[in-house]
Amino acid sequence: MTTSFLFFILFFQTLKYVHASFICYGDFFTSNYGINRDNLLSSLPSNVVNNDGFYNASLGSVSRNNRVHVVALCRRGYEAQACKTCLKHVIDDTKSKCPHQKETFSWVTAEANDVLCNLRYTNHSTFGKLELSPFTINPNPNVIESYKNMTLFSQEWIAMVNRTLEAASTSDTSSVLKYYSATRTELTEIPDVYALMQCTPDLSPNDCNRCLRECVNDFQREYWGRLGGGVGRPSCYFRWDLFEFYKAFDKATRVLAPPSQASPTALDCGRDEKDFEGRHIAIIVVPAIINLIIFVALVCSWKRKTPRTGIKESYDPYDGQSMLRFDFVMLRTATHDFSPEMKLGEGGFGSVYKGVLPNGQEIAVKRLTRGSGQGDIEFRNEVLLLTRLQHRNLVKLLGFCNEGDEEILVYEFVPNSSLDNFIFDEAKRFLLTWEVRYRIIEGVARGLLYLHEDSQLRIIHRDLKASNILLDAEMNPKVADFGMARLFNMDQTRGQTSKVVGTYGYMAPEYATYGQFSAKSDVYSFGVMLLEMISGKRNKNLKEEEEEEGEQEGLLDFVLKKWSEGKYAEIIDPLAAPSNNIPVDQVMKLIHIGLLCVQDDVSKRPTINSILIWLESHAAITMPVPTPVTFHTAPLSPSSSLHG
Repeated sequence: MTTSFLFFILFFQTLKYVHASFICYGDFFTSNYGINRDNLLSSLPSNVVNNDGFYNASLGSVSRNNRVHVVALCRRGYEAQACKTCLKHVIDDTKSKCPHQKETFSWVTAEANDVLCNLRYTNHSTFGKLELSPFTINPNPNVIESYKNMTLFSQEWIAMVNRTLEAASTSDTSSVLKYYSATRTELTEIPDVYALMQCTPDLSPNDCNRCLRECVNDFQREYWGRLGGGVGRPSCYFRWDLFEFYKAFDKATRVLAPPSQASPTALDCGRDEKDFEGRHIAIIVVPAIINLIIFVALVCSWKRKTPRTGIKESYDPYDGQSMLRFDFVMLRTATHDFSPEMKLGEGGFGSVYKGVLPNGQEIAVKRLTRGSGQGDIEFRNEVLLLTRLQHRNLVKLLGFCNEGDEEILVYEFVPNSSLDNFIFDEAKRFLLTWEVRYRIIEGVARGLLYLHEDSQLRIIHRDLKASNILLDAEMNPKVADFGMARLFNMDQTRGQTSKVVGTYGYMAPEYATYGQFSAKSDVYSFGVMLLEMISGKRNKNLKEEEEEEGEQEGLLDFVLKKWSEGKYAEIIDPLAAPSNNIPVDQVMKLIHIGLLCVQDDVSKRPTINSILIWLESHAAITMPVPTPVTFHTAPLSPSSSLHG
């Protein structure tokens, strides 16, 4: 007995486990819940090791409110015994600290052993679901005091974090523990900075990226200035420090800090004790220089020069609207010189990159193709419109840059990319539950209502499609890409053009054929997108369908045919079958609305206002019967042109 007790003490003194993140939450459970929890946890360490480092399971009855769901993992490259020991320790600690609560999560590190493990149990299924709350922050108690150039440190720290985050959130299908990264970085004034990030492997890459980004933002917001710290959420973990807190760093990625944009004078200032006298002189001289700089800045602002911060409040060069003008050098730094790793997507007029400003704010940077006349038009259009449009379901334009032949638009960063990346990807489509799909459809409708009727302008989007619907952190939709939008007078209802722009399959027939567009043209595009969301099928060009699949009908024909035959179930996406929260009759209402939107006869299509009334109504409603639709594969007008 005595020997066992001494071994117990020596073991944990040697191991030196540190709970980087540990929290109990939720309601108190009954004895049956506790029994199921203990039964799951008893075999958990062995199950984790036997399943390549990650294991999830559940036990109990939902109806009796005693079902327990558990998820556990060890870091990538774990040693079997170290993994088991870590999990056994955290299980014992969890039972001790959370004896009666239904939910808990722990991210545990061991400074003496090469271990990182995670344990999480809840009373609801969490597999494949991103959960950001609750979260814990454990900052280093020491404060940064001695670094001479905090601006430089901040820039290099952000670059280090971005590299670690991108590596951690990139899916590696060859490993079950695919979301993991440990880096060791040499900064200008610090020999080594260590960072580690890991997500549970059941997440999508976007969810992992978002979770880790939230952790980084939490640390910056709450404890910036501390010499390290860790942030844990149920789905991910982030830690950084100035010491080798993790033995795996002998195998970690070692990189140099990126070149600094700071001036050499700022970096060299005060580094040698021989400069002591010079610093005293500087105390006298600097105030005079500051006064001179202020005077010069006032003169420069009259000449509308870009300030050294890289951002200034300026005026829209087309109609005098106040907005931010970004410095090109700042945007180049924020996007790692527009590196391919930071690219979010590419369109007909240019590429979109993710960027991070020196203050940590994430942005989306749209760099238009240089020398493109169409790009010039799109740039002007978006600046002109988005400076005067503000709605929660429209993407927000933060500012622009037009230096030399560079034309760049800077938007708010929307972490979940665009709708098409979910609805047309079988690996992600299950994340779009009916509740989420309904909210997206309703949000897009609200954005269109604002454009068509409620804003100070009347805007026809002309290129509404799944790839132009961005999804924020809560999967709320934001209508984007206004490069092809047209401005109407308030009493104008229809326009015509000889240059048809947009995307086949989403174009209303009167627009594709004759160049006629109106609010009802956007309604048609909305209907196509709505039917895509219901079915999980892309509204492909008929010619593509024949070549790829040998089919003779497009999505609209398919939906109308099944609707007419009463075979509603064949329309509905099997990966998101209606649940108790979204009953079948509500899904049928969505199909009905979609078919009304894509009618050939413009006058029979509903207004976006009518659509919203139908969507928001929980009572039985009467809607018109949809008429046959035509699937258009190409404009008939010989003078038409297209941007895809």
